Amino acid sequence: MPSETSQTLDRGLRVLRVLADSSEGLTVTELSHRLDVNRTVVHRLVSTLEQHGLVRRDARSRLFVGLGVLHLASGVQPLLRDLAMPVLRRLAESLGSTAHLTVADGDEALALAVVEPTWTDFHVAYRVGARHPLTQGAAGKAIGLLDADGDAYAVTSGELQTGARGLAAPVRGVEGLRASVGIVTLEGMIDEDVVAPQVIAAAREVGERLG
Repeated sequence: MPSETSQTLDRGLRVLRVLADSSEGLTVTELSHRLDVNRTVVHRLVSTLEQHGLVRRDARSRLFVGLGVLHLASGVQPLLRDLAMPVLRRLAESLGSTAHLTVADGDEALALAVVEPTWTDFHVAYRVGARHPLTQGAAGKAIGLLDADGDAYAVTSGELQTGARGLAAPVRGVEGLRASVGIVTLEGMIDEDVVAPQVIAAAREVGERLG
C-alpha cells in the first residue's frame, strides 16, 4: 500500500464492502478470513464502525452493514440527480418521452431523477421515488445488464403500467453504483434503432459525469 494512504481507513472500508456483499452477515472470525487480516485488528475495526452506526451486530453476533450508511447515502443522491439532470433533459426533449435515472436499492429499483418532455401532448408520468422490483421494468432489468458485453439495453412493455413501454441501458464505469438511464412512453412500439443508441449514449454520459 502506498505510504500516503491510511491502512486503517482502507481496512475499515473493506469491512463495509465485504459486509455489504454478505446478505447473511458474518462473524468476526469469518470477516477476518475474508479480509485476510488478524482477528484482533478486525475486532477493533468493527467496534469503531459500530460506534458510528455503520456496522450492526445481531443476537447471534453476526455482523451486518448498519443503518448509519443511509445517512451517508442520502447525501449522495442529490449529487447524482444534479449531474444526471442535463443529460435526462436532452434525452426527454429529443425523444418526446419521459427520461429517468434509476438506481438499485437492495432488490428494488428506485427512480432517482425524472424529466418529462415539454413539447408533447401526452407522456408517461413517472414519479421520483417510485420503486419496483429489479426483475420488472426496463430500468430494473437494465441494471442487471451491467456486466453484459457490448451496448446492452432492456426493452419491456406493460410490466409496470398498462400500455407503457420502456427502454433502458446500464450506467457503467462508476464503482459501487448500480444504475440505469431509460425512457418510458405510451405511444406504440419503441423504434429501437432510433431510441436505443440515444439511451445508451445518455447512460454513457451519465457514467462519465459521475466517474
